[in-house]
Amino acid sequence: MAIQELEEIVTRVVSGYLEKKPAGSEGNTSLQIPVGVSNRHVHLCRRDIDVLFGGGYEMQVHRDLSQKGYFAAKETLVIAGPKGAISRVRILGPLRANTQVELLASDCPGLGLDVRCGNSGEMAPGPQITLIGPKGTVVNEEGVMIALRHIHMQTQHAKNLGLKDGDQISVQTHGERAVVFSNVKIRTGDEFNTELHLDMDEANACGVENGTIVTMIL
Repeated sequence: MAIQELEEIVTRVVSGYLEKKPAGSEGNTSLQIPVGVSNRHVHLCRRDIDVLFGGGYEMQVHRDLSQKGYFAAKETLVIAGPKGAISRVRILGPLRANTQVELLASDCPGLGLDVRCGNSGEMAPGPQITLIGPKGTVVNEEGVMIALRHIHMQTQHAKNLGLKDGDQISVQTHGERAVVFSNVKIRTGDEFNTELHLDMDEANACGVENGTIVTMIL
């Protein structure tokens, strides 16, 4: 094969590859993102924290989370279903407009609950669960869910990749237990740090932990 023909073939291949790459992905560094792993937890509204901990109670920060303004509180609750209960369930702040309980799929048989998957922050009718605090109890029938995996992404970062809020992509993990997670929703915000959120069941299944680097597939 002549040198000129070989150069033409290489040029066509490289040009086609670049055309397919999303904007902002040069060098592939923007496709590498860290993982944040979530255990079961509770988000509380003002009304319910007053019942559970007493009127006007303010949560104490145990540690800050990766997203600005979010934190794990020192306070924990007992959550109870028809068959059993789980103690020391962490509360995450800040307060929300509505209380939400995010469970692991592996929690549900022991609690005796049939729980839907849903997007964190979105309310829908669900099974009844009881929250037990030091001052009182709350019965919740709308905010019980298994959170769908998602990526928090800074708004401009998403635009650079040709993505917008609500888009879905796939993510590749690496290592001996590597998997591809599909249907991963993009959630954008001007102050978000780009991070894949998995729950502990998903993370354990593929051998990843907080800070593990994975690859977005666009």
